[in-house]
Amino acid sequence: MTNIIAIWLGIFIIGFFVLDHFVFHFDAITLILRLLIEMIAKMAVWR
Repeated sequence: MTNIIAIWLGIFIIGFFVLDHFVFHFDAITLILRLLIEMIAKMAVWR
């Protein structure tokens, strides 16, 4: 991945969460963090 692609991808992801917070109110951050915590708990069982 080139630096330009990484910068644009970062801008897109940050822009999505800012737009979600101020316009859509989907609470995408909360959903993603909840799914991440659930995935970590499932991975801990394998350990």
